[in-house]
Amino acid sequence: MADYDAWRKVYDSVSDVPAFSNITGESVHRMVDDPDNVLVLHYFDSVDEARAFTALPELQEAMQRAGVQGEPHFEYYE
Repeated sequence: MADYDAWRKVYDSVSDVPAFSNITGESVHRMVDDPDNVLVLHYFDSVDEARAFTALPELQEAMQRAGVQGEPHFEYYE
């Protein structure tokens, strides 16, 4: 992303979006040597819910507004 502070404002502003209501937990981590590089962990009740979340148009739009650069990388764990 271009600017963590700008990204964080958008990230925090979408926490009440109904489409994101199935997130059961979350954490945000900044890279020590590159603070504009972040790792965001979201927790869901199932992998299917996680996959559905990453496909949401609302998520894509929020990432674009937040200044996410390049293709985001999603991984799914149980």
